[in-house]
Amino acid sequence: MHLSHYLAGDAPIRCCVIGSGGFGRSFILHARHLAAVEARVVIDLDPTLAAKALVDAGIESARIRHCRTPAEASRAWDRGDWIVGDRLEAVIDLPLDVVIEATGHPEAGARHAALALEAGHHVALVTKEVDSVVGPGLAAMARKRGCVISPVDGDQPALAIGLVSWAETVGLEILAAGKSSEYDFVFDPSTETLASNGKRIDVRGFGERWELPAGLDSEGHRQWMADRARLAGALPQHAVPDLCEMAIVANATGVMPDRPSLHYPIARLGEIADLFVPTADGGLLTRTPALEVFHCLRRPDEFSLAGGVFVVVRGHDRASWQMLAEKGHLVGRRGDSAMLPLPRHLLGLEAATTLLEMVRRGVPSSVAQPRPHVDLIAVAGSNLSEGTTLTAHGHHHSIDRVSSALVPASPLGDDAPLPYYLAANRVLMRPVRAGEPIRLRDVAIDESSSLWKLRQDQDALFFADAMTSTHATIEPPRIEAPR
Repeated sequence: MHLSHYLAGDAPIRCCVIGSGGFGRSFILHARHLAAVEARVVIDLDPTLAAKALVDAGIESARIRHCRTPAEASRAWDRGDWIVGDRLEAVIDLPLDVVIEATGHPEAGARHAALALEAGHHVALVTKEVDSVVGPGLAAMARKRGCVISPVDGDQPALAIGLVSWAETVGLEILAAGKSSEYDFVFDPSTETLASNGKRIDVRGFGERWELPAGLDSEGHRQWMADRARLAGALPQHAVPDLCEMAIVANATGVMPDRPSLHYPIARLGEIADLFVPTADGGLLTRTPALEVFHCLRRPDEFSLAGGVFVVVRGHDRASWQMLAEKGHLVGRRGDSAMLPLPRHLLGLEAATTLLEMVRRGVPSSVAQPRPHVDLIAVAGSNLSEGTTLTAHGHHHSIDRVSSALVPASPLGDDAPLPYYLAANRVLMRPVRAGEPIRLRDVAIDESSSLWKLRQDQDALFFADAMTSTHATIEPPRIEAPR
């Protein structure tokens, strides 16, 4: 697809970036190289970090104004200065085109997204934690106000949605779609060690599980992957952010997970076209198409998917796929499936395509109206006692001793499993056993919460019939707590 027409003639897209962490900072610095984008406004709880990102991007510190009120922001804008602050309200009335919400914070992100849409601005929603809980509702709010809200190219949800859309458009039958986990599993055969995300462990005997034998049936593949997982047991093999991203893809495409916690094999790139196929064909999947995540297993000298995304497609014409295999495509051993990867995850370096699509074409890097097909729910990873605070912490706002699962979406009621990021920072009102979902009745909800209010609005929009039914009961399956 040729995109240079976006670069001709029009005035730059005026952006406000909220959050100057990893994604936000990478976008702020890269925006200085984009004639089509102008990022003069940066909001962060710590305005000094916002100012530092601008200085790192080459802006003179004398041109950066810390604005605390709309009047200060308006004067700075008219002077052509760069603006930092700690509250979106101070800059929301500026003539912005797009607000880029990149805090990663569920509650703040929900409030910012709603505030920006109410002010008539498009929203680039980098904060997937918000999208997983209320993305469809925010999309409906945006359409009602003549705005667009979208996940962002450069992050996996938008890239995976785009790849699924491309495969469907060119007539390929999708068996699986998803992403590799954030960090590769790198095996060093000389030392029999496995490294991931800065941690290295001894894995004696892992070399014996390196080459996947030909001719395995579904149970054989399952056992081989279980052996690898056991040998790598000291490394984390389940991450809430991965499931969060797959929830966004599910709600946009309707492609569902094969099981609530996914299969998550530790697999080499050349194995994916044999693993993510139906069990009848020797694979792991009991349904197709299915959403999946895998840990990219490789030697230090081998190619990485770089946290990228993929589809596995069925090859109906073996002769054509044999020709493609000879060109280096990742075709399965049976010759009737292939993995087609998009090996990149560029954070803010790629976000411009989404901004241009939203502002100049009025379309998102997703579907115009996603629907709540799945919920990312909170599951007790161990027995949790009454009074436990489900504190979210770290870059991904994960909760200690709480795992996650993808289940069919449902409206919130006392017995409903609670979306993961709605459970964050709540206090348990009763104990929850390991493997059980944390339900709405189990926590104390602050009804002033923006995320809570938006979820209520979303449920009313998409589940009106279910909410008035007196017969519906919600019993998600007991879920084994992953490693």
